[in-house]
Amino acid sequence: MRSREAVVFPLVLAGSLALAALLLSPRAAERHETQPSASAAASIEAPPPPPPPAPLPKEKPPPPSYVQVSPESATACGPGMVLVDGIYCPFVGHRCLKYREDVKDVCERFGPEVLCEGRLERRRFCVDVYEYPNMEGVKPAVMADWNEARRACEVEGKRLCTVEEWEFACEGPGMWPYPYGAERDAEACNIDKPVEPPDFDAFSDPARVSAEVDRLDRRVASGELHRCVSPFGVHDMTGNVDEWVDNPQGKRLEAPYRSSLKGGYWGPIRARCRPITSTHNEWFSFYQVGFRCCGDPKDGGRAGSLPAGKRPRLGRMNLPPRNVPERSKPAPESP
Repeated sequence: MRSREAVVFPLVLAGSLALAALLLSPRAAERHETQPSASAAASIEAPPPPPPPAPLPKEKPPPPSYVQVSPESATACGPGMVLVDGIYCPFVGHRCLKYREDVKDVCERFGPEVLCEGRLERRRFCVDVYEYPNMEGVKPAVMADWNEARRACEVEGKRLCTVEEWEFACEGPGMWPYPYGAERDAEACNIDKPVEPPDFDAFSDPARVSAEVDRLDRRVASGELHRCVSPFGVHDMTGNVDEWVDNPQGKRLEAPYRSSLKGGYWGPIRARCRPITSTHNEWFSFYQVGFRCCGDPKDGGRAGSLPAGKRPRLGRMNLPPRNVPERSKPAPESP
């Protein structure tokens, strides 16, 4: 009996080991297949490093200290517009203390005195903050004639600014010759840039117009020059592009035309609030001509005359201080 057990036990043990080997062999083969060889592992590329974090946007500089945007703008005007509300003088005179050499109509510095003539008027209206299409960071549109500019404003429920509205939005209640004061500043606005002679034949050929505009172009994006802003908070009113206005005193078919231009463009021109160009008819368009829109406030009211006794003759402009930080409080002018 003991000899029989000695024979059977080894046979059972051998069978058990063989069965275990059969059961474990597929798993071993599977593990072998899933483990890459050294050569295969070397050929697998490492994942790319994560991209560097995007640079933080530059902080927008604060507006100059003289800018006072009406708190009513948000309720009285549509998006992208500010309210202009105050007393407008029809005829304003300044005394130039220093003309640009060999250019008599470009004044480098005006005196502080300002002469006002005519009946004062209350003006209250809305105006686009930027030149059309009124988008910060976008270059203003050009090559639009006066009629196209009018239609573009009407599509948005607005209108072209009148001469008087444009002037008031530019000079502010202090009747400044420049939107930023009495001294010309080529760094504040896009002015005094070199101008290439245009190829007039190219503007007669639709296939060449775009390339010629690109060759001559010296525009900057709206709002890029943060100091080129009027006391009411309206940007780029002088320089960058000429702006169409509605001149009720002008004519339709002969100069001075109702289709007039204000502000000047990027070249070495007057670039002041009061000068006007009324020598182009309503079908004129060119590489440096753009526009902006105005509108009536939601609660109504555009203009109204004040009594004649309220009219000042000669005064002094309350100008921003020179050579001090922008956010400092302006010192009052002596009487």
